[in-house]
Amino acid sequence: MASEGNLHVLNALDGAKTQWYHFTAIVIAGMGFLTDAYDLFCISLVTKMLGRIYYHQPGSPKPGNLPPNVSAAVNGVALVGTLSGQLFFGWLGDKLGRKKVYGITLMLMCICSIGSGLSFGSSPKSVMATLCFFRFWLGFGIGGDYPLSATIMSEYSNKKTRGAFIAAVFAMQGFGILGGGVFAIIVSSLFDAHYKAPPYEVDPVGSTVPEADYVWRIILMVGAVPAILTYYWRMKMPETARYTALVAKNANQAAMDMSKVMQMEIKADQPKLDRVVSKTGNTFGLFSKDFLKRHGLHLLGTTSTWFLLDIAYYSQNLFQKDIFSAIGWIPAAKKMNAIHEVYRIARAQTLIALCSTVPGYWFTVFLIDRIGRFKIQLIGFSMMTIFMFALAIPYHHWTLPQNNIWFVVIYSLTFFFANFGPNATTFVVPAEIFPARLRSTCHGISAASGKLGAIVGAFGFLYLAQSKDPAKADAGYPAGIGVKNSLIVLGVINLLGTICTFLVPESNGKSLEEMSGENEEETISQV
Repeated sequence: MASEGNLHVLNALDGAKTQWYHFTAIVIAGMGFLTDAYDLFCISLVTKMLGRIYYHQPGSPKPGNLPPNVSAAVNGVALVGTLSGQLFFGWLGDKLGRKKVYGITLMLMCICSIGSGLSFGSSPKSVMATLCFFRFWLGFGIGGDYPLSATIMSEYSNKKTRGAFIAAVFAMQGFGILGGGVFAIIVSSLFDAHYKAPPYEVDPVGSTVPEADYVWRIILMVGAVPAILTYYWRMKMPETARYTALVAKNANQAAMDMSKVMQMEIKADQPKLDRVVSKTGNTFGLFSKDFLKRHGLHLLGTTSTWFLLDIAYYSQNLFQKDIFSAIGWIPAAKKMNAIHEVYRIARAQTLIALCSTVPGYWFTVFLIDRIGRFKIQLIGFSMMTIFMFALAIPYHHWTLPQNNIWFVVIYSLTFFFANFGPNATTFVVPAEIFPARLRSTCHGISAASGKLGAIVGAFGFLYLAQSKDPAKADAGYPAGIGVKNSLIVLGVINLLGTICTFLVPESNGKSLEEMSGENEEETISQV
């Protein structure tokens, strides 16, 4: 067996029964992901309100809208920060250890969530600039959470249920999206009840009460709460045994740490590790020929699939409010006041999260170790392709009032198969298939590729989805290709994701050392 050359502490982790420390690790890492999702997606709930408050045009028949460049910045700057954080903290996690930088990312998220809500300035431009500043650094902290949480959970898990544990951490995103929608519904309902305002078409100025400025700030700041609650427990977690043994080369410390965590005696293997280290050639770097030969296609597979997935996923998530408006599921903006518009957008997004996003994540958790990562990703991309074309080709049919509900049903199914599919597996697999000394870095590169796709989706869809008729495009936007053609583009992207899935290896039921080739190298070195 490939595990025969492994250290006792790693074999103990691979074969461990599910214990309390597994669930503790899921909660500690998962609360970070709940915060990540809340912070990344809550901005889409309030961008319409920001336009009404800061960019009202007297005499305009429509409420104020964020100008194209401002909207792109507000929606996309956190994604740029996330991409940067994934690369930086992914690299740092392999250099300094997972635990040492784990608390930094959480504190950054807490401080910048609060800072986003406190964005100040004497003009709309300065308020938006301050908001973008804090959201960039918020994204930077969120970015670090991706490679660190995935790597820590994979290195703590046993091989039998590793996929479910990593997927469970990622599934907390669903509760973050759901929590953002529910909290926005509560806040907007309370403010709407206490500060009555007429619709925009009745009173353009009076439809946005001064207190509306508190609504978006409160929604953004609450993202700090779950992160603050778990900071202490992150600091209490020991370093992972795989980092301590395989990267820091201290098998005794690894055995000691895991003995406390698993509450069992584990034999220290320092002499064995020293022998292996002195003989093995297991030292190749990220930019070496050896890495290219062993893991080059794997890295291409994880980066390309995550990139393609996030183009589709983030464009749908960040701009579903525009799609709902286009098909008439949310009333025209002029028929609502500013606070009630937040309520209607939050209600629509919460319904999607409740019916498709959250169930999709947990279907993956329950099935990933039974049917494997490859099949789930292939099924997910394939179904997303089918449903996207089903929406796009007869698009006019779906815009008719009597068919709106079926549009929403099919649109929800694309979210379900994104989450019971590539949105979960693209997170899980990079944490399993690369060597321990490069695991966090490679996960960070894969995740950053995804965020590059998210940026393309967020910025591109903003312009693409505009009406072909310049007169019908939002103020300040050039004519686009329309929602129908945008959906066709997303369908083609999902099809490409299906094809690129064949580059990704199946890691189900195998130890991390078996997948990364570290065991093979150790065994060869001892012959």
